[in-house]
Amino acid sequence: MSDKTGGPAFPVLSGGTHYDHDTGMTLRDYLAAAAMQGMLASGELDTTPFSTAAENAYCYADAMLKERERAK
Repeated sequence: MSDKTGGPAFPVLSGGTHYDHDTGMTLRDYLAAAAMQGMLASGELDTTPFSTAAENAYCYADAMLKERERAK
């Protein structure tokens, strides 16, 4: 994978010809946040230390990015 972050989650078209890749969160951050939201909704985090939960969320995000790259 050329970019371990997956690039920008919400790129902004600047000048009508290219995307500004330095704004907003990365796709990796977005996927980790979605994973964290799922863990919170399921009650999985009730007994999990926050630092471990955040690490797990990024593990899910990294797995999604890896699969995304493989599927191309």
